Amino acid sequence: MSAIEAPYLMFLGDAPDQLAAKTAFGVKFWRPEKCLGQFRLPGCKADLGLPDMTIEEAAKAGVKTIIVGVANRGGVMGQSWIDPLKKGLELGMDISSGLHKKVADVPALKEAAAANGRKITDVRHPTRDFDVASGVKRPGKRLLTVGTDCSVGKMFTSLALEAEMKKRGMKADFRATGQTGIFIAGDGVSVDAVIADFISGAVEWLAPAHDPDHWDLIEGQGSLYHASYAGVSLGLLHGAQADVIVIGTEANRPHMRGLPTYKLPSLKETIELNLRCGSLTNPAIKAGGITANTSMLSEAEAQDFLKRAEDETGLPATDPVRFGVGKIVDFVARL
Repeated sequence: MSAIEAPYLMFLGDAPDQLAAKTAFGVKFWRPEKCLGQFRLPGCKADLGLPDMTIEEAAKAGVKTIIVGVANRGGVMGQSWIDPLKKGLELGMDISSGLHKKVADVPALKEAAAANGRKITDVRHPTRDFDVASGVKRPGKRLLTVGTDCSVGKMFTSLALEAEMKKRGMKADFRATGQTGIFIAGDGVSVDAVIADFISGAVEWLAPAHDPDHWDLIEGQGSLYHASYAGVSLGLLHGAQADVIVIGTEANRPHMRGLPTYKLPSLKETIELNLRCGSLTNPAIKAGGITANTSMLSEAEAQDFLKRAEDETGLPATDPVRFGVGKIVDFVARL
């Protein structure tokens, strides 16, 4: 997909709560310098803490792209959203959306974009074709975040690793594979919308050959143990040709997300399966660390959980939010 131009106006619409705006929160957390303001309709209950702006004020402030950073049930376009988004196109701004339903298919917005020479980007829907994967080893270093389950912080970990590596003067780039990550990075490919035969090829395109000392930090999706999403996870793993995997989990999660009859695999099981499957395209693949969401634990409980994870796996373990990822970068740099 083509790059998303900054700065952004974060469109929150009539979001019923903070969770409905989690995409917008992710962008604001990781790229605050790109976010000039927020637009909220009457009744909106989400707040990013950014200045509230009208569409007209955003245009005058130099906003380049309106980010639809809110999702309702079913990921469809709210009827009350159309007029302000249309006004944004008329005033010279682009629109970028992570909704399941294509904003570009809304007749009024499609017509306004064409009439004003503006761009509508639906980041869940790739705009280019991909080749099937070649499996040919390419130069450069690649780290893929994987998980015991979905929604365990793979994107956050990838971004935290990028930030820590860059702080140390290392060559590193975050490679986005989901809609929130694409908004944060400004480009990428949402692999869950790629036809299955081409997922690995899309990842080869996303993280191509690079300098021998350059790290691509590839955002993982799903889990090899998740009955709903393992296919995407496997395609990512093969296309990444990962030199290193970092495994994410959530402390005390009772079962796989959305699958109450499926228990979470152990960290050791997760490592072993990912290394076995990943060795198809990179026989030298290694595990580089554990990250855990410990937000439901006290700090003492979190430290105990991480110590047990280290004892089980022999790898450094941390909560990226609470304790950073320095120890994982230290470990990976020695591999």
